[in-house]
Amino acid sequence: MTAVRDATPSDADDIYRLLSGFVTSYRPERAVFDDVTFPRIIAAASAGSAEFLVAEQDSCVVGYLLALRMPTLFAGGTILDVLELAVAEPVRGRGTGSALVRAVQAKAREAGDVEVSVPTRRAAGFYRAQGFHESAVHLKWSTA
Repeated sequence: MTAVRDATPSDADDIYRLLSGFVTSYRPERAVFDDVTFPRIIAAASAGSAEFLVAEQDSCVVGYLLALRMPTLFAGGTILDVLELAVAEPVRGRGTGSALVRAVQAKAREAGDVEVSVPTRRAAGFYRAQGFHESAVHLKWSTA
């Protein structure tokens, strides 16, 4: 059984392990993760400007989801943008990712967000199965 809950500072090691297996474009640095990004995201979630969830099975973190809440003019309210969803390889395909998405959808409803969006190329089929539909192309510009 998968349980979904808010991430806490004690989840740092498990989330870093999942993150390291998830990223394809960037390489996370542990010192930056520990000193900058992870504490900032925990604080943003505590302030309500992010949703940072973990999935547990048998008291072990097996997945996480990070979404940022952004006020918009075009949508007439806030949108929740799913930026990261990672599930441990051994439990993929068993509903963990779906449980995380359902939980963030519930959080969006509770917060009164106008929509939940996700920029993805690799997992479009997964998100379509969760009720998402294609609405835009995301382009990026990198400072590096």
